[in-house]
Amino acid sequence: MSEVRRLANKDFILIYGDSFVDYIADDTTNTTFTKYLGGATINVAAGISRIGAPSALITITGDDETSEFVRNEIINEGVNLDYAVYVPEKRVSGVYVHLTSNGERIFKDYIDETPDLQVTGEQLQLEAFKRASIFNVCSGTMFHPTALATTVAAVELAKEHGAIIAIDANIRPLRWQSEAICRATVTRFFEDADILKLTDEELFFLTETETIEDGIEALDSLLVPIILITVGAEGSYAILNGETIHVPAEKVTAVDTTGAGDAFMAGVLRYVHYYGLPTTLEEITECVAFGNKLGALAATKPGALTALPQYEEIKNLL
Repeated sequence: MSEVRRLANKDFILIYGDSFVDYIADDTTNTTFTKYLGGATINVAAGISRIGAPSALITITGDDETSEFVRNEIINEGVNLDYAVYVPEKRVSGVYVHLTSNGERIFKDYIDETPDLQVTGEQLQLEAFKRASIFNVCSGTMFHPTALATTVAAVELAKEHGAIIAIDANIRPLRWQSEAICRATVTRFFEDADILKLTDEELFFLTETETIEDGIEALDSLLVPIILITVGAEGSYAILNGETIHVPAEKVTAVDTTGAGDAFMAGVLRYVHYYGLPTTLEEITECVAFGNKLGALAATKPGALTALPQYEEIKNLL
């Protein structure tokens, strides 16, 4: 890879988002379920730690058994929880995941007993942003007014202290009041982004287009330095300062693609933490190819967090 030039005096990649639990069906009868740590932001935080880079997570948990499970699992993944918030009454949200006869997963029922207990702007710790090389956030909590206000405050703090801003759309339509509100809320953050990551479906949804080319053209006026669009087995498109390249994916036999996008993002953020923002087509190709390889590795295993690559699996790529 490129010569290491880790951002000076920066200790970790900082991530903000909901703690989340996946209750995954044990079989296709969908009558018994096993609890797993889940959610995109946690997957990315853990994915970064697994591949040998430091990560820290801003989230909120409570005093019940599920919250304790979540905290222990996150700590076991090596993620820094120094800046997380503890409120006894908080109950971690989750989703029941059903299995179909052909092995596909369906996100069936979301549960959230305490939706109004969110990290507030006042609970954000300045030190976290001073230490962050990158601040990464997705749209997972933006549907809630308090979480949205906290996201705005966190992005401003990150910008003030020189952190790179990475926005991962990660849209879950079922959690939004309407498509129009979702679209308007998520796209307002694009002007702050140094890195914007979307799937092809999210690109079409947010830009109301039907092709990659039209979607990229619709984003062109936003002047986001780096835009990454993942297209599954076809790899990824990377747009660097308006110039588009396609980086093919490594061919694998996919078992479950659930965590592939999070593995991809973890790889991209690790690259940027150690090597800085790509500034040439050669560097952006190297960065995205690394992310593609991690995504492909994750797709060869079942599960989301459980499928994320470990350092031993990728050290030969570094």
